Amino acid sequence: MRLRKITLRHFRNVGFSTLEFSGRQQFLLGGNGQGKTNLLESAGFITALRSFRAADNKLLIGHGQQVAAIAADVTHEHLGETKVTIKLRRDGKELWWDQSRVTRLADHLGKFPTVVFSSQDRLLVRGAPAGRRRWLDLTLSAMDGAYLRALQTYARALAERNALLKAGRAGDAQLAAFEQQLAPPGAELIARRAAALRELGDAMKACYARLCDGTEAASIAYVPNFSEPSADALLARLEAGRGRDAQFRTTLVGPQRDDFTFHVRGTAAKDFASEGQERSLVLALRLAQAAWFREKCGVRPVLLADDVLGELDPGRRRRFWAAIDPESQVIATGTTLPDAALGAWQVYEVADGTFTEKSVAP
Repeated sequence: MRLRKITLRHFRNVGFSTLEFSGRQQFLLGGNGQGKTNLLESAGFITALRSFRAADNKLLIGHGQQVAAIAADVTHEHLGETKVTIKLRRDGKELWWDQSRVTRLADHLGKFPTVVFSSQDRLLVRGAPAGRRRWLDLTLSAMDGAYLRALQTYARALAERNALLKAGRAGDAQLAAFEQQLAPPGAELIARRAAALRELGDAMKACYARLCDGTEAASIAYVPNFSEPSADALLARLEAGRGRDAQFRTTLVGPQRDDFTFHVRGTAAKDFASEGQERSLVLALRLAQAAWFREKCGVRPVLLADDVLGELDPGRRRRFWAAIDPESQVIATGTTLPDAALGAWQVYEVADGTFTEKSVAP
C-alpha cells in the first residue's frame, strides 16, 4: 500500500493541510511540538480507527472545534486507487471508502495497515505491563475482528464486575452473572494472544538477528495471568477468587493482567539489556509486526518512523534500513535531515501545524 495524499482538518494542531506524496520515502522536518507526530498519528489512524498514542479520540479534535477529518488517498494491492475518509466528532466517528459509508469496523480491519516506529517504543522493554498489553491489543485488533469483539465484550463485563467490587456490595449472584459474560471472551483473548505472540516471536527473532548481524539471539515470551485458554477453567478461577477480589475491590485474575517479556542471550531484557539492545529489540518487534500484517492481509504496510533514525548509530541504522522491505513506503520525522546514505527523500518542513514541501533531499 502507498499513501499518495493526506488531508487533515482540525486534527490536533493542524487547522488544514494537504500533503501529496511521491516516491517511497517522505521526511517531516521540524522542531519538537510542531505537528510532525500528529501527521503520523493521522496516517496510522486509518488502520483501526485508533490512535497509537491517545486512548480517547476526542483528544484528536483541534481545540475549540467540534469535528476533525482525515482523508487519505491510497494505492492499494487489492482495492486499487481508494480514498478513505474519517470524520471525528466528540460523540463518535464516521468512516467512508470512496463514496460508500462503512458502518462496521470489522469490514475495515486488516485493509489499510500501517506500523509506527517510535522513540517511545523502548518503554515496551522496561515499562509497565499495561503498555505492552496496549501494543498487543492494538496490533491484534488491527488484523482480527474477532479479537476486537472479544476484547470489547470482555472490557465491558470487567468494568461492570469491578464497579460492583468497588462499591463493596457485590453478592455471589451478581458476580456470577458477570463472570458468565467474562469467561468466554477472556479465554478467547488468551488463546489468540498466545498464537499471535508465537508468530510474532518467530518473526522478531529473525529480524533481531539481521539487526545485530547474527551475533546474539533474542525472543519474546507470553506471560499470561491465567494460562489455560478454557472458558470453564477461567470461570472456576473467577469464582474461587471472589473473596480476594472483594478484599482488593478489583478483579485479580484474567487477561487484563497479562504480560509478555523480551529476552536477549537467554536473559531478561528488562533487567540486563543494554541501551543498544533495547533499541534493537523494539525495532525488531516493529519489523516483525509489519511482516505479520502483510502475511495476514496481503497488503504491504506503510511504515511510520517517528524520530527514531537519529537515535541509531551508523551500524544499526544501516542494518535497520537493510531489514526494511525495499518496496514499503516510509514516512519519517526528525529535527535534522537523514543522512544521504538512506536515499532520496521528499521533504516537508513542519512549523506550528503547517507543512511546506521543500525539496527532495539527496
